[in-house]
Amino acid sequence: MNFDSIILDVDGTIWDTTPIVAKAWNKAIDELFPQVPHVTADILKGQFGKTMDVIGRNLFGALGDKDQETLLARCCVEEQIAIDQNEEDIAYEGVVQTIRELAGKIPLFIVSNCQAGYIELVMKKNGITEFITDFECFGNNGLTKDQNIKLLVERNNLKAPVYVGDTQGDFDACKLAGVPFVWAEYGFGKIDLADNAGFAGSIKTFPELVKIL
Repeated sequence: MNFDSIILDVDGTIWDTTPIVAKAWNKAIDELFPQVPHVTADILKGQFGKTMDVIGRNLFGALGDKDQETLLARCCVEEQIAIDQNEEDIAYEGVVQTIRELAGKIPLFIVSNCQAGYIELVMKKNGITEFITDFECFGNNGLTKDQNIKLLVERNNLKAPVYVGDTQGDFDACKLAGVPFVWAEYGFGKIDLADNAGFAGSIKTFPELVKIL
């Protein structure tokens, strides 16, 4: 496979923050809208990868739009604090070392549906800031993942990029963006290969990227 760049997803691909995030979000729920049911790590795994506004509707749908926005904003604040304070290594095995190895051979990028500031936190906590050439997310511009993939590709004049993600949403976004997709099987989701156009392969561990790419 001849690619000139790798674009990475975050949650379910680089690391798993869901236990930490669930605790942080439940703190926000208890403080602002205690009538809202608590979230769990498994619930969040089913939501991560969607845009933040969709997650808000799915989890906090009993609230009005304004209250959903208020709660989601607080959740994001508590999440950032909790992840920043976390001292455990929550990256998947071999991710950081592999990113450092790959960065010497091919440019690396990140595109996520996360909130603004989250990718910067991911890079800081994993010590990979210097290895990521560029990144983009929904929180920065309100664009969907496929649109942000296209934006990043155009901005960096990429000719043959590949995207690495773990969910059907990632695969669908890649199809819309016209970018080949590698499925991180170890992540949060499953994918439908009935229509496998653009499917470039799968990995059971992150370090396998070195071999298949």
